[in-house]
Amino acid sequence: MKIVVLDGYTENPGDLSWEGLEALGELTVYEHTDASEVAQRIGDAPYVYTNKTPITRETMDACPNLKFIGVLATGYNIVDVEAAKEKGIPVCNIPTYGTTAVSQFAMALLLEIAHHVGAHSDAVKKGDWENCKDWCFWNYPLFELAGKTFGIIGAGRIGYATAKIANAFGMKILAYDIYPNKSLESEWFHFADLDTVLKESDVLSLHCPLFESTKEIIRKENIDKMKDGAIIINTSRGPLINEDDLDEALNSGKIFAAAVDVLSVEPPRGHNKLIANPRCITTPHIAWAPKESRQRLMDIAVDNLKQFIAGNVVNAVNMK
Repeated sequence: MKIVVLDGYTENPGDLSWEGLEALGELTVYEHTDASEVAQRIGDAPYVYTNKTPITRETMDACPNLKFIGVLATGYNIVDVEAAKEKGIPVCNIPTYGTTAVSQFAMALLLEIAHHVGAHSDAVKKGDWENCKDWCFWNYPLFELAGKTFGIIGAGRIGYATAKIANAFGMKILAYDIYPNKSLESEWFHFADLDTVLKESDVLSLHCPLFESTKEIIRKENIDKMKDGAIIINTSRGPLINEDDLDEALNSGKIFAAAVDVLSVEPPRGHNKLIANPRCITTPHIAWAPKESRQRLMDIAVDNLKQFIAGNVVNAVNMK
């Protein structure tokens, strides 16, 4: 029983173990796989895992033994889920592993915008404090979060976890979700329509999946509805933002600052306006990456296949 992992390096660069999958079959782990190599590397294996390597209809046609596709992530847009459904192949993702890590990171980005801790530390190390005439200095505007409105697009597990942290800082919470879970409504957590969230948010944090309906949900049309001087945080998917429109809004001051852990093309190739923009913090898609989070991912990935072999399909995104 063959199991193939197409791109295992980011999930496990060496600090975790594949022993859970090794116990289920003959395991082959590739660190990275080019698109041209996918079908050959899957071969006659019935079980395959991918993180960011696309699995297309053509790949499935070329690999008739394929019975199970595991995604080593929550997002699954790299798999042709409709083709898999037609062929009776479940596509099983990891829905809950990164809630703590990503919500923590989203707030870390916001706190960096509020205080510029890294830049001020660098300034001190360069001798700016030593050479300062006053007993303290700051090179950027500093501001408190308390009393400001924290808007969320996508109020799933991560969105709600982020909202709880923001509320602990004294922020007011407004959330938009296409399928709002009204049981979450409380004294501090309120759902609203998209326009209201855009118009009233001092900080807007994106936590929705990438679908055709959410692609470039942050574009000029919607940015224009936002408060002057608002802040945008994205720890979800890069294509949720039209990068040219956000760059323009940052340059004009319409948007005070942005922080993105994701880009439309990853890794970026050539010039990217958000990376070059001094009003935007850009990090290399690491919100999900603490070791504890990746271990949870590994455990769930193993259980997804274990359950499938036992006749139970769990966490399948295309079998509902």
